[in-house]
Amino acid sequence: MNETKELIQQITEGIQDKKGRKIVVADLTKIDDTICNYFIICQGNSPSQVTAIVESIREFTRKSVNVKPYAVDGLRNAEWVAMDYSDVLVHVFLPETREFYNLEHLWADAKLTQIPDLD
Repeated sequence: MNETKELIQQITEGIQDKKGRKIVVADLTKIDDTICNYFIICQGNSPSQVTAIVESIREFTRKSVNVKPYAVDGLRNAEWVAMDYSDVLVHVFLPETREFYNLEHLWADAKLTQIPDLD
């Protein structure tokens, strides 16, 4: 479990390093039949920022906890990129795509933790 917490910390730092905003960590551990234990949701203002955030997350997790994502999907148009770290799924959105899919409300039973934006 501690490895997961460290992974979440590194993912968060990777997001913040590229000025990703509105980071939410959804703890799904108390919910049955979920595909993972945590969702991390954030947004970038442009496709190039979304891509930069994804690359930053990759770098931070590889360097500090030596973990690579099993899969990264959505980089082609970079409106919504999903990164699969098995226990942790990371979603990097453009604001309007995030609003449209509204993942936070999909998991209303989850414990949601807002990470303040770094300015």
